[in-house]
Amino acid sequence: MKNSSSGLTTAGYFHRDFLLGLTGYFFLYLSISLFYIYPLFFRTLHVSQGRIGLIMGITSLTAIAVRPFFGQSIDRRGGRKIGLVGLGLMAISLPLFHLVRDAGLFPLAVRAFMGVGWGVSMMAFIAHCSEQAPVEKLAQSIGIVGVAGLIGNSLGPVLGEEIAGRFGFGALFNAALALLLLSFICLAATRERVRRSEGQPAGGRRLLSLVTLGTLILMGMMTVAHGAVRSSIVYFIALFGKSIDLPRVGPFFLVFSGAAIMTRLGIGDISDRIGRKQVVFPSAMIIAFNLLVISQIRGVGMFLLAGFVAGFGQGLIYPALSSYIIDALGRANRGLALSFYLSLFDVGMSLGAPLFGWVSDLGGYRRMYIVAAVFIFAASVLFQLKAPEPTSGAGSSQGG
Repeated sequence: MKNSSSGLTTAGYFHRDFLLGLTGYFFLYLSISLFYIYPLFFRTLHVSQGRIGLIMGITSLTAIAVRPFFGQSIDRRGGRKIGLVGLGLMAISLPLFHLVRDAGLFPLAVRAFMGVGWGVSMMAFIAHCSEQAPVEKLAQSIGIVGVAGLIGNSLGPVLGEEIAGRFGFGALFNAALALLLLSFICLAATRERVRRSEGQPAGGRRLLSLVTLGTLILMGMMTVAHGAVRSSIVYFIALFGKSIDLPRVGPFFLVFSGAAIMTRLGIGDISDRIGRKQVVFPSAMIIAFNLLVISQIRGVGMFLLAGFVAGFGQGLIYPALSSYIIDALGRANRGLALSFYLSLFDVGMSLGAPLFGWVSDLGGYRRMYIVAAVFIFAASVLFQLKAPEPTSGAGSSQGG
């Protein structure tokens, strides 16, 4: 097998099971991203922004609760079986959205149950696909897997806006279910391939047996901050766009995902080559600056430019930060590391949604994005100054 500097010509990425996994992950993300426009469902109900944030963020909260229980199961049994369970749970929740009539406890409960399946299936997909990619290209393999999600992320809001506008939200829920079934079929058609050379999983060992408490706190803080500011984009950019009388908000997500995809395909292996922290900090600064730009947007041109820059920053930080945590906890504990990263990312998403919704209720969307910029800036400076550079490689087991 011949490797290139970019990894895109590496034959190991393009075998049957890897491509099926990518396709299944695409359909999963396309299904979930249809719900990025779900806040528009509540506009006619005169619901507060904080309440909308709570309903949207509860999905991440339940994902947080279940991922730690499944992370080590993935290390022992592989991602395929666990992923199929998660997809099945998520599929059960989707028909229940047809029964939502208000912003009370019922939509909160349905979104919470949806989060159980989402939390398990997303983590399992990433682990399953990355296990089948070249060992020395960890960050790039995670980035390429993420590209499938980003394509779904870019098309989902545009498709969802079109479906809901033409046929109503009932058709949106049906479309999400159909896409989820396609994801299930793709994953079921793959074969498990656990990489034995990476050592034995830590089993029941706690995180503190793998890294120091200080490293654990710094990794968690940076991941939570990343998730929190991401929620300000995912859950509120559509409402912000409508508040400044933009005709359509779907193109923001299209440009966002396009930029992130180009970043990962073009320089997706940069943290594999120059180090994780050397990528995490600059990408966080790009995100912080762009949030300040968003707070000043007045027209369509700046709206789309902000979407592009946001996607560029996201395309850099996601594979670098997640790979930092995998290196710190050890490659054999990939599932445990991903459960840690994704769970704390969702902590940020779930806390950030009501928090930034509350800020926007008090001071408007523009001030909300300024607060988000300050938040990610402060966290990234502390991470850069204090976090160690973990030992990389398949056999890594210590965070320094």
